[in-house]
Parts: sequence; C-alpha cells; structure tokens
Amino acid sequence: MTTRTFVVGVGMTKFEKPGSREWDYPDMARESGTKALQDAGIPYDLIEQAYVGYVYGESTSGQRAVYELGITGIPVVNVNNNCSTGSTALFLARQAVRSGTVDCALALGFEKMQKGSLGSTYEDREQPMLNHLKELFPLYEWGGEPIAPYMFGAAGREHMEKYGTTADQFARIGWKNHRHSVNNPYAQFQDAYSLDDIKAARMVYDPLTKLQCSPTSDGSGAAVIASERFVDEHDLWDRAVEIVGQSMVTDTRATFESKSAITIIGAEMSALAARRAYDEAGLSAADVQVIELHDCFSTNELITYEALGLAAEGEGGKLVDAGDNTYGGRWVVNPSGGLISKGHPLGATGLAQCAELTWQLRGKADARQVENAKAALQHNIGLGGAAVVTLYKQPN
Repeated sequence: MTTRTFVVGVGMTKFEKPGSREWDYPDMARESGTKALQDAGIPYDLIEQAYVGYVYGESTSGQRAVYELGITGIPVVNVNNNCSTGSTALFLARQAVRSGTVDCALALGFEKMQKGSLGSTYEDREQPMLNHLKELFPLYEWGGEPIAPYMFGAAGREHMEKYGTTADQFARIGWKNHRHSVNNPYAQFQDAYSLDDIKAARMVYDPLTKLQCSPTSDGSGAAVIASERFVDEHDLWDRAVEIVGQSMVTDTRATFESKSAITIIGAEMSALAARRAYDEAGLSAADVQVIELHDCFSTNELITYEALGLAAEGEGGKLVDAGDNTYGGRWVVNPSGGLISKGHPLGATGLAQCAELTWQLRGKADARQVENAKAALQHNIGLGGAAVVTLYKQPN
C-alpha cells in the first residue's frame, strides 16, 4: 500500500560563484534547511529520516550538514549521483514516505565547488564515464576541451546534422534562460544578454559558447516531504504540493550500443523516466504548464524537449522558434533561469528545481510566476548516469 506524498516546505540559498562568499557547506545546509522547516512550519524534531546529497565531499558530510538543524539520532543517508544528486535525495525521501516507512522526511543537497570546469577527483582508478567516452570519441573529435561541454556539444552537433537544428536555436535557449534569471533573487547571474552577446561569447565546444554553459556554483537547497496523514495532522494543506509521479532511470544498453551522442548523454534515460512518471501521474506533457529541466548546456535543453514529449523527435528547434518555451508560449521552461543562469551546485540543483516548482504551484513565484500553473514537471540528469523526472500538482 502506498500513500500520497507532498512537498510541504522548501528552502534554498542564493547560488554563488565559488569562493565569492565566506561560507562552508554546514552554513549552506543550515540556511536552506532552516528555510524549508520554517516554510513547512514544523521543527526538525518531526523529521524522521534525512537524505543529504553532495558530489564533492567527505563520506559523512551529510551528517555534519544536518547537524546544523538538530542532532536527533535519525537515519541520515549520504547521496551522490553526479548532477542528479539533489533529485536522487528527493526520490529517496519521497520513496520512504510513499512506502509508509516514515511520515516526514527531509531531502537536502549542497555543493562547495572548485572554480573552473569539472574534473576528476581521483586519478588512481577508472573514471565512471570512461565507457561513455569510449563510445563517443569515435563519433566526434575531442580536442582537449573540458569533457562535459564536449559531450553535450557533440550531442548538439548530431542534432544539427540529423535534423537541421541551427546554432541560433541553441543560442536562443541561453538567451531565454539568462533573461528569465533577471527576476530570480536566488540566481548566480541576473544579467540579461542580447542574442548577439550569447553568440559572440567565447566558444567552448562548437556550437556551445560560454553563455550557453552552466557555471560551477556554491549553494544548497532543501525540501520537506510528508504523507497525507502528516499534512492532515499538522494542517499543512495551505502549503502542500503533491508529487503525483516520479521515476529514476539509469543507463540502458542503448547508451553504449546506439552509436549516438544524443543517447550517450542521456536522452534515452530521460525519455524512459518521463514515460514512467507520466504513467504514474496519469498526466502527459500537455497537462503541464511550467517545467524546470536540466539545461547544463543549451543543447541538452533542446534535446530534452523531445525526450519529455514537448516536441516530436527532431523538432525541438521548432519549439524554440515558436516561443513555446517561455512566457506567452505553450510552456514556460526554466523560469528560474535554469542551470545556465541560476547556477549549478551539483548536489543542490534538483532541490532548487523542486523549490521553484513548489513556489510556482503555490502562486508565490513573484515576477517569475507562470499564469495558471496547476501542474509542473522537473527533469534532472547526471551522466554516468541517472535521470530523475518528477511531476507535481496542486493537491485536490
């Protein structure tokens, strides 16, 4: 037997350029976690389990982080799933509540990152994406660029070759997301750029310029997940947002057998996770108004439109041209500014997405508010790999 699950409290820090603020991960966790508990209107003593996500850190950093909120002896699970870490913590917290194991759980994610492009931490063991790269290197030339933009840039090139997608269509996604972030006080960047600015920025891996790439960031996000019984007992219906569908998918055989850069960077995982989440929720893409998706690079946002069913295969560029990814269009995608402009502290990203969509469905997103937002979709992916898709609705 399963129970309905609800987000009853969310909180996050402003995302910052690494080293620009004097703080450490316990400070980040204290800020986001305290905000989430205050938003829920409950004390930490009512949290029965905590799932704490981060990519760069020591083995029990999760305990150290939530000890800033209270030391109550509850199970604390440390979570690391690359860029989908925050959503994985959310997935596990929701699973614990949905199964009836607990009535209230905390999902929290943080990251304290090094400046510059992502790199490996350990050089004395096999890298987890080595098999992905072995499949990709014969398809697209690598000239020593940072690995992440190479992988997602190669997928963008394949999309251009197969479907006639243009560099301008990718650039317009970067332009859109920077424009959206102007209204987000939590965003690392709040500057609007012209389309020419986006296109003229330093080329990282063609077609990706710097302003189409997510930055490294410091920051934290948190969400309190509760059962229907808990919401009733504590009279939290005025703030509850229901998670009606959720799925996590890891790499399938297709990742390594497809001879496709688009599949290697996770489109197959995302599509399968979306189908399963839609099925659980009884919804389709047509029922959603607002979306936070994993735009680590503009190419991935466009490819993900198709994986999530917003556009048919090969037609993501048409969705961009029609303006159906922003205010006044069919969907508003990444009203927060997305990873490109809001920032991307790996462990916090999925929970920041959850916070944004919770505010949207409550009608509390201020200047970012999407009109008549009643259902929302979240997509978070980490190479190596895992994709998590979550669907939210205003509760009945």
